[in-house]
Amino acid sequence: MRILWLKTELLHPVDKGGKIRTFHMLKELKREHHVTYLTLDDGSAAPDAGERAREYCHELVRVPHRTREKFSAGFYGELAANLVSPLPYFMKKYRSQGMRREIERLDAVDNFDVLVCDFLQPSVNVPARLPVATVLFQHNVEAMIWKRHYEVQTNPLKKSYLYGQWRKSHAYERAACRRFDHVVAVSAEDRETMERAYGLKSVSDVPTGVDTEFFRPRGTERREPHNMVFTGSMDWLPNEDAIQFFTKEIMPRIRERVPDATLTVVGRNPYASLVELGQRDSSVIVTGRVEDVRPYMERAAAYVVPIRVGGGTRLKIYEAMAMEKPIVSTTIGAEGLPVADGRELLLADTAEEFASAVVRVLTDEATARELGARAAVAVRERFSWDKVSEAFADACGRAVAARAAERTLAGAGLETLIGGRG
Repeated sequence: MRILWLKTELLHPVDKGGKIRTFHMLKELKREHHVTYLTLDDGSAAPDAGERAREYCHELVRVPHRTREKFSAGFYGELAANLVSPLPYFMKKYRSQGMRREIERLDAVDNFDVLVCDFLQPSVNVPARLPVATVLFQHNVEAMIWKRHYEVQTNPLKKSYLYGQWRKSHAYERAACRRFDHVVAVSAEDRETMERAYGLKSVSDVPTGVDTEFFRPRGTERREPHNMVFTGSMDWLPNEDAIQFFTKEIMPRIRERVPDATLTVVGRNPYASLVELGQRDSSVIVTGRVEDVRPYMERAAAYVVPIRVGGGTRLKIYEAMAMEKPIVSTTIGAEGLPVADGRELLLADTAEEFASAVVRVLTDEATARELGARAAVAVRERFSWDKVSEAFADACGRAVAARAAERTLAGAGLETLIGGRG
């Protein structure tokens, strides 16, 4: 197949879940298919990001695009202006006439089989009618994330704003999903949610994968028996909420029973109050962006996923499983993954339950070791990237076949009409 892949960012550095999933998927697809990667470019990518794009695509097309820096005066101004926009803010800020023109230009000069919109955001630039088959790759049910943000928010003003973002997101996501030929979700739960909430009929789920050769204990790091680790981009709201929840409500309960317990937060762009907390509290270590998360994971005695408002599936859990870590997660944190409480990880949703589960793996080495071993076996047997990309290619193939069948039917109807008139 000839694939036109739409994205809002270059992939290097490959440092967050969505980039990791896309990078490995495209690397595998590139072996068998021709990939043109069309992306917005805000200048924040690594200096060699353009050159390294050859790792995952045959052609790269970059469209300059600027978004407001988070927490700047302009950012808050755009949030205020968004009150009167029918689009949610996370969609509005990626609207680009330049990307729309490039889609139309490329479609006119190249014979693509399928257009893949990676995440919901680029869909705001996809023209209404294209001859090519279209696939929307939904890493999350975006409206669900905003609904959960609204539900956990306690500040009345913020809660009101989040309610508006949730309702706008639901309306836009429903309309966008219904205009693509096929939608790909990352879990059966997300697929069922979109079928039910948006009335979709052509939707399938493709599991998340993990590089099980890369994520494997190397035996080079000394284990710290009471250290916990969290990894993830700290400029993503669900991760920020997770660490706020953990440091304010869970960590104090853990330290009542394990006084020397520590938490290492590994991820780019940590929010200001977390950096300040790390500076005044030695039990919280904030690294910012790192080149390799594995040493931090290997040193930890437990991997924590206290996520309350996410969607999709968490790559971080598969990575921790491959690293043989005992994992404690909320139910939402492990949502969509074929894992079971007490088998591959421990699930806990209240602050007290979560703290108790963490204390258990920090103080019961046998339980921790058994959880990590079962998790590693499960992920290595079932979730390699080659199998995942093959399933994704099959979904694209179904969209191409469906669009071809539509053209055949339309042609047959025109012939009948012309024949009748003759």
